[in-house]
Amino acid sequence: MSTTKRPDPRLIRTDDSWLTLPNPHGVPVELCAGPDVPIESAAVDELLTVLETEQTLRTLAAATPGLDVEPRIDRVVCTPDFHKGAGIPIGTVLRTAGALIPQAVGNDINCGMRVEATSLTVEQVRPHLDRLEGHLRHLFFEGGRRIGLTPAHREGLLREGLPGLLDAGVPTGSQGAWAQVTAADLDGAVLHAAGHPAASAEGFRDWITSGGAGGGGTSYDSIIGSVGGGNHFAELQYVSRVHDGAAAYAWGLVPGRVVTMVHTGSLSLGHQANATGQDQARALWPKGVPAPRNRILPMLLDEAGAARREKYLTAFANAANFAIGNRFFLALMMRAGLAAVAGEVDARLVYESPHNLLWPAGDGTVVHRKGATPAGPPDAATPFGEPVIVPGSMGAPSHLLRGLGNARALHSACHGAGRSVPRGSAARGSDAELDAFLEEFRVVTPLNHRDPAVAGRRDIIEAWRRDLKQEAPWAYKEVGAVVQSLESAGVAMPVAELRPLLTVKG
Repeated sequence: MSTTKRPDPRLIRTDDSWLTLPNPHGVPVELCAGPDVPIESAAVDELLTVLETEQTLRTLAAATPGLDVEPRIDRVVCTPDFHKGAGIPIGTVLRTAGALIPQAVGNDINCGMRVEATSLTVEQVRPHLDRLEGHLRHLFFEGGRRIGLTPAHREGLLREGLPGLLDAGVPTGSQGAWAQVTAADLDGAVLHAAGHPAASAEGFRDWITSGGAGGGGTSYDSIIGSVGGGNHFAELQYVSRVHDGAAAYAWGLVPGRVVTMVHTGSLSLGHQANATGQDQARALWPKGVPAPRNRILPMLLDEAGAARREKYLTAFANAANFAIGNRFFLALMMRAGLAAVAGEVDARLVYESPHNLLWPAGDGTVVHRKGATPAGPPDAATPFGEPVIVPGSMGAPSHLLRGLGNARALHSACHGAGRSVPRGSAARGSDAELDAFLEEFRVVTPLNHRDPAVAGRRDIIEAWRRDLKQEAPWAYKEVGAVVQSLESAGVAMPVAELRPLLTVKG
């Protein structure tokens, strides 16, 4: 798989910040990427395969006469972190008319970011990192999270998001993550959406009643409060540089301020919801029409498919709501770790932003984002522009930007640096590079590699090292070039740079 600064010959650079991809389907496709951002050839291959869905939509239209809106792919935009995914590239924003495409969101529905600014400074926290590492390992991996939920909590979360969860109240005598909830957690909070209302949560009844909570009691499970795998994380950072003083001040960011950043999604609930979407799309597929070669099955926005489409969208909303709650609890766990070593901690939500969602509009169009984040213009809720959260690779700086609402970019930005080396290849990376990285940076994982009993198990340590290599800095693009692309393209403007102190990886 080639990754190079030399442009793929199929891409045509239209200016310093944009490339276009001619294709036989006539779909407008543009990539936001400056000359210093590498483009993965395999991702271009994958995108061209995705564009075959335009022909699929024409086939569906021919088999479904009388549609109010001609189904089509209206426009595709790829963000600077564009790289190969599982069927649809990460960093793809796809706008359709007359149809929606479950696979254009994927399994990890509402994967996203939550950033909180704490009341602590880096000078207050840095001396306690050894103790903090132990507390965080206990909270995240050794039973310390203690997130007790009643069926009312679970159903409220799945149907209404954070309001539904918190309306059920904090359980009496709560410990762990719950103990960090404050009355201000929703007051004045700025979220892309606090929840996605759903009429039902019946598709997840097993989770609602899990742990024997069917009778109304409090129970615990291993799902809520999980970081997840891959590039998901919870990270402790501090503000190292401010680019836009007015916006940074409004967001509670000053140099030296300690910040927490959480990146995770809907876990197994998202997989279940996406499977529901696939099942409903297959059930709606016209008899006698061959399945598409790329296996991407759209769902028409017609009356005949309304019931099956609603079944998917309900499960979709449930999973999206779960993801918001999961990030909320992970942030509380970070607060709990800080409180254990530095005393009382106040935290203020900077922003909570999704990556993998779809946005239906009243005109029959649907914007799908997979591994891309909204970057809307200034409005009453976000007067400086919608906050855009762009993490770097593990150990690298992250960036907060303000969205400019660029229509050419479909009001979208990247959700990170993006991979430059596929996972399998990254796992074979240099041991010397990994050793040098671990010497400089602190990674909290379920396995404590400093424990003598663990360090003596060569098989366990080697497996742990392979996993870390897949998320190591050399596996990702340079985040500075990615951020520069967003700025040059008029997509988002930098507000603050955040440097990491430690990262929690599942």
